[in-house]
Amino acid sequence: MACESAYASCPGWTSEQARQEVAALESQLARWDEAYWLRGENNVSDAVYDGMRQRLNVWKTCFSLATVSAAPPPVAAGRTHHPVAHTGVQKLKDAASLSQWMHGKTDLWVQPKVDGVAVSLVYRKGELRQVISRGDGLQGEDWTARARHIPAIPLQVKGELADSVLQGELFLRREGHHQQQDGGINARAQVAGAMMRNTASPLLNDLDLFIWAWPDGPKEMETRLTILAQGGFPLARAWSQPVSSVADVTRWRKQWFREPLPFVTDGVVIREAREPPGKSWRPGEGSWVAAWKYPPVKQVTEVNALRFAVGRTGKISVVAQLEPITLDDKQVSKVSIGSLTRWEKLDLAEGDEVEVSLAGQGIPRLDAVVWRPAKRSKPAPPAARFDALSCLFATGACEEQFISRLVWLSGKPVFDLAGMGEATWRQLSSRHRFEHLFSWLALSVDALKQTPGFSAPRATRLWHQFNLTRQLPFQRWVKALGLPLPARAWQALADDTWHQLQMRDERSWQTLPGVGAERARQLVNYIHHPDVAALAQWLVEQKIDGFALP
Repeated sequence: MACESAYASCPGWTSEQARQEVAALESQLARWDEAYWLRGENNVSDAVYDGMRQRLNVWKTCFSLATVSAAPPPVAAGRTHHPVAHTGVQKLKDAASLSQWMHGKTDLWVQPKVDGVAVSLVYRKGELRQVISRGDGLQGEDWTARARHIPAIPLQVKGELADSVLQGELFLRREGHHQQQDGGINARAQVAGAMMRNTASPLLNDLDLFIWAWPDGPKEMETRLTILAQGGFPLARAWSQPVSSVADVTRWRKQWFREPLPFVTDGVVIREAREPPGKSWRPGEGSWVAAWKYPPVKQVTEVNALRFAVGRTGKISVVAQLEPITLDDKQVSKVSIGSLTRWEKLDLAEGDEVEVSLAGQGIPRLDAVVWRPAKRSKPAPPAARFDALSCLFATGACEEQFISRLVWLSGKPVFDLAGMGEATWRQLSSRHRFEHLFSWLALSVDALKQTPGFSAPRATRLWHQFNLTRQLPFQRWVKALGLPLPARAWQALADDTWHQLQMRDERSWQTLPGVGAERARQLVNYIHHPDVAALAQWLVEQKIDGFALP
C-alpha cells in the first residue's frame, strides 16, 4: 500500500515521535468515525477522511506498526444482524486495472455508483419487516421506524419479492445533478443524519432507494431488473447497462459524469449478473463487483517545504512544495498560498497535511489545513524589505525579485522573448553575473555559447531575439523598467521620450485615465529614482530610441 500511495517518502521521525503522531491521528480518526457512525455528522469530506486513513497506514508501514483494516471501524457495527452480509466493492484505480478485473468475466453490467448510505431491506410475506444500515457489513442499526416514513420505499411487495432481502443505496433525490460541475454536496451525511434522528425528518420525503443487489434473486439480470421495477424499485432498471469491454464502461462513466442525473454519484459500479449464494457473502469478499470512481475533486497531501517568492513589484508570496498528487489528470506538486498574511492565518508549516483542489483554469488551490503534527517546522520569511523600486540591480538579497522582473519583461506585453522562462533567466544571470535588469542586452553570441547547456544554434537564436528588442517602441522599454502605470493610462500616453516623462509633475500624470493623486506621486518618485535614472542612462549608451536627452 505504501508503495502505491501518493505518499512516496516516510517522515524523518524517531520511533517515539512516530508512535506519538500515529496515536494522535488514530484518535482523530476515531472521533470522526464516532461523529459519522453514531450521529450522522460528516465533520470532514470523504477525500480528507480517506486521505488521512491512507496516511495513517503509510506511517504505520514506515515504522513497522500494525496497519489499519480497510473494513468499517468497530464503532460502525450496530446491534441488528444482516440476513445477508454486505460485501462492499473492490475499488479499481484505472482502465488498466478494470481490464484486468473484467478478464474472463461475462454478462457484465455497469451502474452509476450512487452516493448515499447502504442499507438492507427485509421483506417477509410481502411486508417490510426491517431496514438495516450497512454498519460493518455484518451488523447495522435498525432504521425501520424512519424508513416507513420514506414514500420511495414500498411497505408491501408481492411475487418473488414477498420473501426477499434487498441491498441498495438510500440517497438524496436531486433534479438534474451534474456531477462534473456540482460535486458531492455532502449528500451522504444528510441522508445519514435524517435516518439517525429519533423523530421523522421532513428530509425523508426527498430520499429514494437504488437497489443494487438481490441476494439469491433471479439469476438473469434482465429478469431481476424487471421484477424490481414492477415491485416499486424502478431505478436499477433505468440505470443499468450491459457492457462487454473497457470502452463500454468508459463511455458510460464519462456520460454519467457529465450529464444530469437524479442523484449524486462518485463513479460507476461494474458487476457480474451471476452471483454466489447469499449465505457465502462476506465483507470485503465481493469478487463479482467492482467500482471505478471518478477522479477526486480534492485530495490530501503533505507539505514538503515552504518557499517565499518575491514578485517583480516586491510583494512576498508563499509557495508550498507538496508531495505530488493527481487531480483531474493533472500532476500537482506545488500550490501558491498567497500573501504572508494568509500564510500566517492558515498557520501552515512543513509536514502539515493539506486539502488541495483545482480552481478555475486548473490552477491548484489550498483549501484547508487538515492535520498538524506535534512537531512542526516553519521557515522564517525574508528579512529584507522589498517594494516596486527595489532589485532593479542584482544583489544577493534581491535574487527572487530580480528574476521575477526578468521573467515579466520577457512576456508578451513587453518584449515577447520566446522560451525565456524562470529557469533560463536564473541560468543566464548566474553565469554572466548580471549587474542590472538589462545586462542581457550586452551579451555577445560567443558569451551566450559559453552558457552551460546552450547549443550554438540556441545561443544564436537567443542573441537575435535580444538584439531585436532594440527596435521595439519606446513605451515597451518603459514598461520593462516597471513604470507603475495602469493599462488605460498606457493606452492614452503619447510621450515617446524619457525627457517628456521626466518633465511630468503629479498634476500632469493625473490627466491620464486611472491615475489618482497617490499613483501620480508614485510615478514621479519612480521616474526620478536614482536606480531608474541609472538604467535610463545605460539605455542611452545602448542607443535605445527615446532615452537620449535633447
